[in-house]
Amino acid sequence: MALDLEIIRKPKQLKDFFALPYRIYDGDPHWVAPLISDQKKLLDPKRHPFFDHAQMTRLIVRRNGKAVGRICAIDNRAHVEYWQEPVGFFGFFECLNDPEAARELIDAAAGWLKPRGLNALRGPMNPSTNETIGLLVDGFDSSPMVMMTYNPPWYADLLEGAGLAKIKDVYAYKLTQEDITDRVKRAKDILHQRLKVTVRPIEVKHLRHEIERVRAIYNSAWSKNWGFVPMTSAEFDHIARDMKQILDPALAVIVEAGDKPIGFSLALPDVNVALKHARGRLFPFGIIKVLRAAKHIHHARVLTMGVIEEYRNRGVDTLMYLETFERGVKAGYYWAETSWILEDNVPMNRAMDMLGGKIYKRYRIYEKPL
Repeated sequence: MALDLEIIRKPKQLKDFFALPYRIYDGDPHWVAPLISDQKKLLDPKRHPFFDHAQMTRLIVRRNGKAVGRICAIDNRAHVEYWQEPVGFFGFFECLNDPEAARELIDAAAGWLKPRGLNALRGPMNPSTNETIGLLVDGFDSSPMVMMTYNPPWYADLLEGAGLAKIKDVYAYKLTQEDITDRVKRAKDILHQRLKVTVRPIEVKHLRHEIERVRAIYNSAWSKNWGFVPMTSAEFDHIARDMKQILDPALAVIVEAGDKPIGFSLALPDVNVALKHARGRLFPFGIIKVLRAAKHIHHARVLTMGVIEEYRNRGVDTLMYLETFERGVKAGYYWAETSWILEDNVPMNRAMDMLGGKIYKRYRIYEKPL
């Protein structure tokens, strides 16, 4: 049966766009349906500040009238200008195990981007490195942590069959209470004495001020990381508002040298444990299921950590991880994921090895020349 490709312009098409994953993951115990309300906001140029510097087209492919695949093509001008790199992106890819449909989607995304002067297609980015990225290629035996992706094993074959090849892998490490040995704990005290810095939790009552300090560290600390694009004030505020709803102050720390903020680490409770029961909708009854399941969240994800350049390679990153983990254990968390970490980020991978972390999931970024 022939394929029909559609650009999403009507509400009915968008409904099918959001409904497709429920068909793909039917019966999969590890899938966590994203909140549809959040997805709508993320893809709406009128509601998300990402679109102040980017454009996107949303595509869906049907076979015999039924949606079998979807994708977004993304022209992120902030990335192009920051890296002086004419690369376009794709994201929000979902597809039945249908190689022809996958090729149709990738070709359509490439066809939308090429006339814009872009010479490569990279992804998945949903929609950028400041949100969720990557295709899961190893670690299908458990659910994803908060703000991490999940997909069927066959997606790698679909993308590679459509002409995409690996450009970068990122790792997710798992750390348990047992991994943090007494020797490592003693290192925390030594680092405190040697570095002469203060590690403190974020002050929620002064959150507006704290956010500005954290944003400055974030944009400085990550400035040379592969794929990084600085967040605008509007983007940072937008993400901070969403995270504030699930923030546990015990899991967010700032490091200061005197009065100067030099680093920060942020972990979030794994709310996916609760969201799995909502099936993408908080109302009318999903919120009750979420509140019940929230009582059983005993693990967290360290999703971002940064140290400004002049204080790197001194052990500040290790100190922050140890402080965050120790505070998390006291707050009732049994284990943590640290993600994502670039495969070639030697200092961070070395720090994880030293702490006893083990790589338990691996995600891949693909690219294809246009």
